[in-house]
Amino acid sequence: MTRPLFFDLQATHNPHRWYLPLSPAVCVGPPGNLFMFGGVGLGSSIAALERTCERPVIWATAQYLSYARPPSVVDLDVWVPAAGKYNSQARVTGHVGDKEIFTVNAALGARPSEMSRQWLTMPDCAAPEDCPPAAHWRGGGDDLHSRIEVRVAKGHYAGTDAGDGEDGRLLLWVRPREPIPIDATMLAIMADFVPGAVGNALGLNAGGNSLDNTIRVRRIVATDWVLCDTRILGVHGGFGHGAMYLFAQDGELMATASQSMIVRVHDERK
Repeated sequence: MTRPLFFDLQATHNPHRWYLPLSPAVCVGPPGNLFMFGGVGLGSSIAALERTCERPVIWATAQYLSYARPPSVVDLDVWVPAAGKYNSQARVTGHVGDKEIFTVNAALGARPSEMSRQWLTMPDCAAPEDCPPAAHWRGGGDDLHSRIEVRVAKGHYAGTDAGDGEDGRLLLWVRPREPIPIDATMLAIMADFVPGAVGNALGLNAGGNSLDNTIRVRRIVATDWVLCDTRILGVHGGFGHGAMYLFAQDGELMATASQSMIVRVHDERK
C-alpha cells in the first residue's frame, strides 16, 4: 500500500491520523481563488483508510461541507468502529484546524471467491488516441486540470465537440499525465468529473459544485486510460444528479460512481 499517489498524503506518529498539504496541483478554481478538488478529498481519504485498515476499499462516499484552500493543511482522522474477519466499516473526518471540510464513510475488505462477472458493458467509442483532446475552459496554469489528460469520445466538454450529447451522456477518456497507477484513489478523482457533464446535457455553458461523491469499486486492472461514461440523470430546483461508469481500456468495469450537485449556468453556449 505504498504505491505513488496523485496527492502528497503524509503519515504521522498516530496510525489513525494523516495530513495533506494543499498546493495548486490538487486544487481547482480561478486564479487567486483556488480550492481543493473534491475528488482529492475522497481519494486521499481512501488512501488513508486503506493504509490504516490494510484492506482495499469496497465503497466510499464523501459529503462535502466546506472549501479548503492552499496553502492550508488538511488533517484526516480515521475511525474504524467495526472490523470483522473480511471487512471493516470506517470513516474519515477531513478538517483544517477546527473547520470540518468533508466526511467520508466507507467499507473495506475482500472475501475469498472465484466469481468475477460483469453485466454492464463498455460503450462502443473511438480509442483515446483517435479522440480530440480537451483543454479545461480556464486555460493553462499549474492546477489539478493541468495534470490530467482528457480526450472527448462523445459529447461536448471544455470547448471540444465530439458528437451529440443531448441525451445527457458524455464519454471521456481520462488519465494522469504523471506515471501514477490507476487505483481506487485515482478513480475517485476521475469520478468527481461528473459535474463537467452538466453543460453537455443542458447544451449550455454550465457546470456544478459537488455536494457528495460516491464510488463503488468492482475490480481494478492495469490500464493506461479510463473511459468515464458519465450520464446526467436529471436537473430540477437548481440541483442535478449524475452517474459515472469507469472502464479500463479492455472493457473491464472497474467502478461506478454517483453525485448530486449544485447546477450553475453561466451563459448560453455560443
